[in-house]
Order: sequence, then C-alpha cells, then structure tokens
Amino acid sequence: MRNSTPFAVTLTAAAALLVVPGSAAAAPTPTAGRTALYPVADLAAERLATADLVAAAKWGTDSPIDDPAREQQVLDNVAAQAELLGADPAEIRVIFRDQIEANKVVQRGLYRRWTNHPDEAPTTKPDLGVVRQEINRITGALVEALADSSENRGTLTCRPELALAAFQVRHEDHLDALHTRALVRALPSICRD
Repeated sequence: MRNSTPFAVTLTAAAALLVVPGSAAAAPTPTAGRTALYPVADLAAERLATADLVAAAKWGTDSPIDDPAREQQVLDNVAAQAELLGADPAEIRVIFRDQIEANKVVQRGLYRRWTNHPDEAPTTKPDLGVVRQEINRITGALVEALADSSENRGTLTCRPELALAAFQVRHEDHLDALHTRALVRALPSICRD
C-alpha cells in the first residue's frame, strides 16, 4: 500500500471486519450516517466494478493489464478536468494513480481465479471501447465528487469519515474480499495528511 498511515491500517482492519461473517461491523444501516465523502467512496467502488469487464475483455488476449499509455491518458484527462473545476490537478493525479492501481488489483485477482478455475473464466468478451466509455463517465463523476469534497478531505475527520463511507459502500454493494481489498487500495490518498 502506498501509504502506511493510520488510515490505511484502520481501513485495512475495517475491511477485514467487513469480510468476516457474523462480525459486528458486517451489518451497518446502509443509509445511516452518510458523510460528505460517501459519494467519493461509492464512485471509487463503481469504478472498481468496471475492472471485472476490463479483465474479461483482456482475458486470453495479448492486451496486458498494465497499459502505461492509457494510464497516462487517464491521468492527463483527470488533471485537466480538475483544473477546470478549480481542484488541484497534482492531487487528483495522485488519487487517480491509486484508482488505477486498485483496478489492477481486481484484474490480477480475477486472472489468478480464472487461471486456477478455468470453468469460471469468461466465455464472452465485452467491447473494451464501450467499457472505457463507462469508466470515463464514472471517472468524470469521481473528479467532480473530489472537487466538491475538497474541504472535507483536508480535515482531521476525513479518514474516519472515509472509512465509514467505505464500510457502507462495501455493505450496500456486497463487495467480496477481492473488491474490498481493491477499495482499500483506492482510498488512502483521498484525505490530505
């Protein structure tokens, strides 16, 4: 994990609680206590859900999981959008670097699963161009949510509020261990230290 901050440790511990059946944290009220950072966590999870489609589109092809040219294009686009919204482009780049790496966590996890269990591998390939349109839509919404929550992301309560939002999203979206681990990877750079 990029940051070994208390938040990363807290969120990792929280994620572990969330995937333990019967744990006290496994059943929070889905809409109770939503914070200003809930949209950020929700959009990060929605963006991670597209990793399943990207992995399915690339599975069995020569397309690598790592795509530096595409990643640079995404980072340049989010920085430009951030600037238009009055947000810090460099900060948004760092946050989206984590989003990209989290997406790769899901893709690599699915590749391992499909290699070990070929019967679970996808039998059809989504159109990567269509999937990227959806990723771009979610990415744009996430940049806006980050710009809108800029003030909240610089407070002392950011990390606990973001962890609570991640709990809620994990519960509402029924994230499995792989997607929970990826969400934990996606969030550390959102709060300013």
